[in-house]
Amino acid sequence: MTCATLNTNDPNCLRAIATNNLSRFTSRLLLLLICLLLLSSSAYAAGGATGLAYPVDPASYHDDDVTFIPAKLWGRAQSEPLNLIATVIFALAITHTFLTAQFLKRSRSFEDRLLRLEEEAADPNRALPDEKRDHLIFWAQFYHFMGEIEAVFGIWLIPLFLAIILFKGWGAMVDYVGHVNVADAVFVVVIMAISGSLPILRLAETAISQVAKLGRSSPAALWMSILTIGPILGSFITEPAAMTICALLLRHRFYNLHPSGRLKYATLGLLFVNISVGGTLTHFAAPPVVLAASAWKWNMPFMAANFGWKAVIAIIISNVFYWLAFRKEFNRLRQEQSGFRDEEDRRRVPWSITVIHLLFLAWTVLNAHYPVLVVLGFLFFLAFVSATRYNQQGIALRPPLLVGFFLASLVIHGSCQSWWIGPVLKDLSQWPLMICATVLTAFNDNAAIAYLATLVPGFADASRYAVMAGALTGGGLTVIANAPNPAGQSILASRFGQAGISPLGLLLAALTPTVIVGLAFMLL
Repeated sequence: MTCATLNTNDPNCLRAIATNNLSRFTSRLLLLLICLLLLSSSAYAAGGATGLAYPVDPASYHDDDVTFIPAKLWGRAQSEPLNLIATVIFALAITHTFLTAQFLKRSRSFEDRLLRLEEEAADPNRALPDEKRDHLIFWAQFYHFMGEIEAVFGIWLIPLFLAIILFKGWGAMVDYVGHVNVADAVFVVVIMAISGSLPILRLAETAISQVAKLGRSSPAALWMSILTIGPILGSFITEPAAMTICALLLRHRFYNLHPSGRLKYATLGLLFVNISVGGTLTHFAAPPVVLAASAWKWNMPFMAANFGWKAVIAIIISNVFYWLAFRKEFNRLRQEQSGFRDEEDRRRVPWSITVIHLLFLAWTVLNAHYPVLVVLGFLFFLAFVSATRYNQQGIALRPPLLVGFFLASLVIHGSCQSWWIGPVLKDLSQWPLMICATVLTAFNDNAAIAYLATLVPGFADASRYAVMAGALTGGGLTVIANAPNPAGQSILASRFGQAGISPLGLLLAALTPTVIVGLAFMLL
């Protein structure tokens, strides 16, 4: 008799199911990696060694005379087979992000089974052995970790590192990872932690509430205010901070009103798209702009004149469009519950503490490219929070650390993709380049796209504008498309039920505002 015919509450059966599932998953993954390594080894032997450095300098391919893109990419894959391995691993990581909901569902099933078994174990004659309890806890945590979308790219760094070590040696892997710029990841961790503090949250909430009062603080006015003022504030307090504040306000002030599933996803899509473009009034707020501004000499007046005002118009049009589409539901929500709570219901923070938090925020922004100064400032910030703890709330470090881990891992993966992104972007005209950058952003993070575009030699000004417009436009299509998105996902996931946020649901909800933003950037 097989385990499938047994009672699923049987611990031995659960153990067999978990072991079989993991064995199948692991064996298939190892088989795929082995096949890829064997294929690449054959190509490596045929094409010859290219040295121990990785990634390879694009100039070393000597393929400028090859105009047919597929032929150029195939030649580069033959010259350096590790290129293909890194890209396949990256594609598998992207596929993993679309399966995280299934892993979380499996984790919850183990937790539920453990709970039932522990309830049954209340009977002294049916005590649950510690070994079985630990076993179920382990698999519940294992599947939960596999379902953490912020950890996905970090998980897939393991096969990437193994591939680099196998082909290039330990020294090449250490040299590559050691030279990856993780300043942005450090910056995001610190800025998220500071912006999530009670004084900054109260300040932003007050500003947004004042605008919402123009519409009598109704759910619709609150919703419109958060999705308009919040993203625009991102140009000054940075996009990660704006995402954190807007997501927290939406979670407590709007999603608690229990809107329909369609409105939940529409709001999420607007939030991600608006945050992606809302930081373009300055040159230090949006991650892709931060990476490109220094290389292309873009300053604040340039960003405001070429991107910022167009982004503001696109945000307003998108919000009005969705408000018109859901106006009947907003009327229903208004009848059920008012929007903001009274000022007295909220915990007050002395203005002096708020000013000091703003100074810490300014310090972090001004020193964003100097991780040592950012970290030192953050340590002083934590000390100040501890000293004023009676006017504070605990600083939640887990979400910022997960997002920082996500971004650092993504940069490590993304830097291995320059062998194909450069040729693809360089030979495209303005509209195809913008569309291509938008699509690639959905699967590769807009900061990575912008960074790789800065490595393309001889990039025309019009092409630079088009690729940045595409990178910003596509930043709301998926959770991985923009560095602040995982923060919003982690804050709002609990409002989307046990299955969490559906990647397909987010994609469909973000399509309309994405098109509006793209047209605004390219036609205005």
